[in-house]
Amino acid sequence: MEGVKHIVAVASGKGGVGKSTVTVNLALAAAAEGYRVGILDADIHGPSQAQMLGVGEGVRPQAAGENRMRPLEAHGIQAMSMAFMVDIREPMVWRGPMVAGAFQQLLTQTVWDDVDVLFIDMPPGTGDIQLTLAQKVPVDGAVIVTTPQDIALLDARKGIEMFRKVNVPVLGVVENMSLHVCSQCGHSEPIFGEGGGERIAGEYDTRVLGQLPLTLAIREQADGGRPTVVAEPQSDVTATFRDMARQVVEQLAEQGSEGPSISFSDD
Repeated sequence: MEGVKHIVAVASGKGGVGKSTVTVNLALAAAAEGYRVGILDADIHGPSQAQMLGVGEGVRPQAAGENRMRPLEAHGIQAMSMAFMVDIREPMVWRGPMVAGAFQQLLTQTVWDDVDVLFIDMPPGTGDIQLTLAQKVPVDGAVIVTTPQDIALLDARKGIEMFRKVNVPVLGVVENMSLHVCSQCGHSEPIFGEGGGERIAGEYDTRVLGQLPLTLAIREQADGGRPTVVAEPQSDVTATFRDMARQVVEQLAEQGSEGPSISFSDD
């Protein structure tokens, strides 16, 4: 893709595991490490990145020539979403081919400005959007988001298998909601189970990029348009996201393709 060096799909196979929250924080963490970052919201039916990035309702991309548009910028990263095109209250009552066509337009008509890593927030499932992405652009890697819960792992496996079928390397697994710490007494409890991320990573010879806690603050910050990496840059959760971002970019460079020209920061 013109203006993009590397493309990373963030997927889950299942909804409700915090994939979009992980995507936006991972993108912001990569930007905090010094990279030029973009985020493409591929969920046509339920785009959420506009709210998470704090982009106001009714803000539209600028035209960049005939049938071309520039991404919006928020918190230092470039962003494109169907939410920038339509009234967010209007349901997208479209069949599969129309959804795939809309996604293809976002892919081909956005003029990205020298992006080192473009993170694509994938919708749940393994359908039209995923196939369109695999057929139309060279995806450098995928990040799988899951919770430790067995039901979530079932769909995460499907996501990994899908990427393997289209020869997209899985860069790692993010285990979200791995542990809940009570804000009142400090007691910690793995309410969704334990070790799910490690088990699935072991099955598919990949790595656990990181484990994230189940906390009220992460949800509130994303809902409020200031994700954790922006709202609490010195927090332990932000440190985890930045470590995950470093692992992702390191693997992209190790694949032998042209790596981003910016070196890692030491902090």
